[in-house]
Amino acid sequence: MGARKKHAPRRGSLGLRPRKRASRLVPRVKSWPEVVSENPLPLAFLAYKAGMTHAFIIDDTPGSMTHGREIFVPVTVLEAPPMVAVALRVYGYDPNIGFYTLGEAWAQPETLINQYKLDINRAIPRLRFPDTEKAIKRLEEKLNDIYDVRIIAATQPRLVGGLSKKKPDLIEIKIGGGKSLEERFNYATKILGSEIKITDVFKEGQLVDVIAVTRGKGFQGVIKRFGVKELPRWHKHRKGSRSGPGTRGPATTFSWSEVPQPGQMGYHRRTEYNKRIIKIGENGLEVTPAGGFLHYGIVRSTYVLLAGSVPGTPKRPIVLRHPVRPTWTPEAPPRITFISLQSKQGN
Repeated sequence: MGARKKHAPRRGSLGLRPRKRASRLVPRVKSWPEVVSENPLPLAFLAYKAGMTHAFIIDDTPGSMTHGREIFVPVTVLEAPPMVAVALRVYGYDPNIGFYTLGEAWAQPETLINQYKLDINRAIPRLRFPDTEKAIKRLEEKLNDIYDVRIIAATQPRLVGGLSKKKPDLIEIKIGGGKSLEERFNYATKILGSEIKITDVFKEGQLVDVIAVTRGKGFQGVIKRFGVKELPRWHKHRKGSRSGPGTRGPATTFSWSEVPQPGQMGYHRRTEYNKRIIKIGENGLEVTPAGGFLHYGIVRSTYVLLAGSVPGTPKRPIVLRHPVRPTWTPEAPPRITFISLQSKQGN
């Protein structure tokens, strides 16, 4: 007999601890890239996951072994109707305390409610709308102290084919690009109270980062949560074969956090880097399979095709952000030869 194995690689990354439930369904963007652009632009957009299908494209990845050939690619369909810039918020910076809010200006409720039929009071019940022009003038007086310019954008769930809710989702988006901070501020005041399309933020073929909350799986044991090996069922155990890995540390002092333990699995905030936008279209019926997507239905507004999978369940809000560490910069979108519209409902 050979020597018994005395060690094994630790299961589960410590960089993702603690594995607790996400604090919010719509994730907050914690870091922003420096985007080089002649004109200012928002650096993120919120879409909703519809489902997955597959496509065939001509591979244009440099250095790929299949470069120039037709390849099979699984794609995720996101529905991304226009968002509405409901507020402008500016930040100052202090080395001792970090970022702090200098002020904000909100769009007029007549524009949001009457023109876009946006139920903003469902998201912020006690929201007060101060005078927009006076608020912008106050911010202009603090222009020398402004360090960062951002907008608060709201989705329009009434335009989403797979949603039945009326409450909009809010997200804070940084304004990047441009030649100066003043140019970013003027751009933010210009789009305040107007629609933002995904084509104003991204273009076909580019890489994006995906931030979302994963599918929740509830309270799970160490076998499923960390992949710990199950004890042989015919012997060597007395109170179950799926119990913990043994001692968790000195019983009277502490418990090692690295030891696999049962607990919450799924519904975690995660970021996936460098997903490529295959296509952006206005007619969602072009990518809706026969019978609609499972647990979602029909895509009725603007859609986005992303190569690969995306965290979360159907109808889950997905934040698309400009990449913070792109591997390469595509010059043009790939050529699509086929998109499957076969029913996803089985035989």
